[in-house]
Amino acid sequence: MDPWLYELSWMIAALLLGVGLGSLTGLIPGFHVNNVALILLSVSPALLALGIPLSAVAGIICSTGVVHTFLNYIPSALIGAPDGDTALSLLPGHRMLLSGNAAKGVAWSARGSQLGLLLSLPLILVARLVFGPEVGWYDSLRDVLPIVLLSISLLLLATETTRLDFPVWIQKATRSKLGKDSRLAGFIAATAFFLLAGLYGWGVFELPARSPVGMPDASLLLPSLAGLFGVANLLDIYATTSELPPQKDEWALPPAGPLIIPCFLSSCAGAAMGVLPGMTASQATVLVMGGRNAAAKLKGEEGYGMDWETRRLSQLSDEELLALARAEAAGEGESPQNEQDLEIIALLSATNTAVTVMVLGFLYIIGRSRSGATLALKMMYPIDTWSGIDPTADFIRLLGITIAAGLIAVPIMRHVGKGILRLHETIPLESMVIGVIIFIIALVWLSTGWIGIGVLIVGTIMGLMPPRIGIRRSHGMGIILVPIMIYTFAQKFDAFGFI
Repeated sequence: MDPWLYELSWMIAALLLGVGLGSLTGLIPGFHVNNVALILLSVSPALLALGIPLSAVAGIICSTGVVHTFLNYIPSALIGAPDGDTALSLLPGHRMLLSGNAAKGVAWSARGSQLGLLLSLPLILVARLVFGPEVGWYDSLRDVLPIVLLSISLLLLATETTRLDFPVWIQKATRSKLGKDSRLAGFIAATAFFLLAGLYGWGVFELPARSPVGMPDASLLLPSLAGLFGVANLLDIYATTSELPPQKDEWALPPAGPLIIPCFLSSCAGAAMGVLPGMTASQATVLVMGGRNAAAKLKGEEGYGMDWETRRLSQLSDEELLALARAEAAGEGESPQNEQDLEIIALLSATNTAVTVMVLGFLYIIGRSRSGATLALKMMYPIDTWSGIDPTADFIRLLGITIAAGLIAVPIMRHVGKGILRLHETIPLESMVIGVIIFIIALVWLSTGWIGIGVLIVGTIMGLMPPRIGIRRSHGMGIILVPIMIYTFAQKFDAFGFI
């Protein structure tokens, strides 16, 4: 067989196998592409002995990663079990499900991920110019990384629009200057929860973890995020929703034109998050929506609110929610929040996919991994960084597989979404939610043992707090940001000899 045909055959095989694995990881709550990447890393010597080239294993990891970003909206919105990257989409997606528009939510998510994939490609060229040896911004960024992370965290906290009452004793002590319905109180509550999540993460990452069945990558990040963003959401859904209305059969992708600019901005934010450690698609989406809201207000427009994660809609009784949902599903009016929910779903999906593409680009531009998948790639074989004008052949090969896998994932979302909705018709929602919770608990125990179960319980209790306070759940990402800031600030001070 000709060498080029041999290489092409392995690329196609890697593409198809990665699409299947990415669909699997995207649909199983708590099972991330990082698990697949590290499993493939651990068995790569055996695969190489069987004659499977490492380039094919790398292709499997890349195609798995991008398909995962397409499919992981479905368990978030249609089942109620998100991972950290899709946590923001849970309530908008669940409102789509309640109003009979779940199919439309899946279509908007598919379009958003598709645009995020394609619009991030020119950003790779920009990143190569800016962070490559010609301009060399990455070295400068490393010097100010703690300040950048702190500034972004403060900006995310400042976008919290919740208005809360100060405690009575504070109102009396300040003669009601710090009184009721205060945004300052909301900011303080959000900051307190952000720091609490950070201390939780700092403690969790210091704990030892070992799988009782020998699974690789025994990380306590899985049970902590599963508790904060997964099981807590599932319990809220179980408590507030008893049945679902009929779903409209609207699977057509929305027009790309109106979404190009917001999705491009989301891709830019995703590119920024891709180079910064600890930042995720959730934070990037909050920044994009906050920027759009601020721009609309400067123009004198009403703009989009920043309260899509609060339980403002869920404060209605279960019967009232279902009555509104059935009325909309029957064509008797449309919720005014639908447009905003659909745009949030598209923006988050675009950012999520753009981050995955950009971390692959940054792996070859600066030689640094920003995800478990790219870490596995870096450990598997030496990365030939993109230092010249032309990109390396290895990078072009993996990028081509990534693009092809993303394009294949769009029609897969439609078929999988239809299958999940058929499950909703045959299995009661409460039974499905309980089943997913049991599955998450089993997965946590298999991967991290009883200590992971304890971390999951604490994370779930913390995850139940934000909706009841009225703040955004994304502040729980302090679980990653605060430890990273502590570490980077310690490194910076250590450079001056203080530590």
